[in-house]
Amino acid sequence: MEIVKEPPMINAYAADSAGAELKPFTYDPGPLAPDTVEIDVEYCGLCHSDLSVVDNEWGLSIYPVVPGHEVVGRIAALGEQVSHLQVGQQVGLGWHSGYCGHCSECGTGHHNLCVQAQPTIIGHHGGFADKVRASAASVVPIPQGLDPSLVGPLFCAGITVYNPLVQFSIAPNSRVAVIGIGGLGHLALQFLNAWGCEVTAFTSSDSKCDEALKLGAHHTLNSRDPEVLKAAADSFDLLISTVNVKLDWNTYLATLKPRGRLHFVGATTDPLDLNVFNLLMAQRQVSGSPVGSPATIADMLQFAARHNIAPKVELFPMSKVNEAFERLKSGDARYRIVLEAGK
Repeated sequence: MEIVKEPPMINAYAADSAGAELKPFTYDPGPLAPDTVEIDVEYCGLCHSDLSVVDNEWGLSIYPVVPGHEVVGRIAALGEQVSHLQVGQQVGLGWHSGYCGHCSECGTGHHNLCVQAQPTIIGHHGGFADKVRASAASVVPIPQGLDPSLVGPLFCAGITVYNPLVQFSIAPNSRVAVIGIGGLGHLALQFLNAWGCEVTAFTSSDSKCDEALKLGAHHTLNSRDPEVLKAAADSFDLLISTVNVKLDWNTYLATLKPRGRLHFVGATTDPLDLNVFNLLMAQRQVSGSPVGSPATIADMLQFAARHNIAPKVELFPMSKVNEAFERLKSGDARYRIVLEAGK
């Protein structure tokens, strides 16, 4: 008599409603699709976007929500069409777990702009689990020289601040300022310094000034002092905003040189109140960008390995996921939180 094996279940942590605590959740992933891989999760970063999706801040959440889109692990199984990855290979998975593969953006290598891209934690179960599945096209091998316990945040926070350097061909002699020295900003300082830029950190926290200098800033400015902001007029080629709160954007625009760019990577939901003359008279620009394509992520990882760039993290066992969320909500984490699977 033939014994039929039940498909392996995936053990995860999920929220079953907006703002709910995460609880153990087991689900059947079904057969492995031909273009899909299954990853044994080793580490998974905790990002503010995970909190936003759990709380349904964006109105897009589909419950139960299994958060986790900064995954590091090893390939456990390959779909029959996957030939560029190997079982046992260490890989990472970020904000997207799949792309349509046939639109103009996918065709030109801008997969992160695919309108049919599948978010890893919206309508898909993420990496707060012992395993996670994703399209092989969205999975990126991790190069040697990177600590797996630190790599996860690079797949979201890291690529978010690295992507604009590539997209806008930022020159290595540019003067660049970073608004907000937190989970995104502390990585931006490191990447910009290694890129060759003259780097300034805008921060409202005196306690972060010395740390910002150690992370790669050449200068720090107190963003709560109007006179300091006024004195910085016409100083920067690029401003990268990593914050998710409303600021006096016209004051910041004035710190840009002619043809300078104010670029948003922090997901503020408040409308931007901008004086158009601040843009017109100096031909300034305002823009935003999401995470990068798998190819750009791979380039970023190589750059990070070469320049010893890594996030500052606090490590929690996966079983303490709710305590980790409380730490994130407190705003006191320095600067990212990573969950270790199996603990």
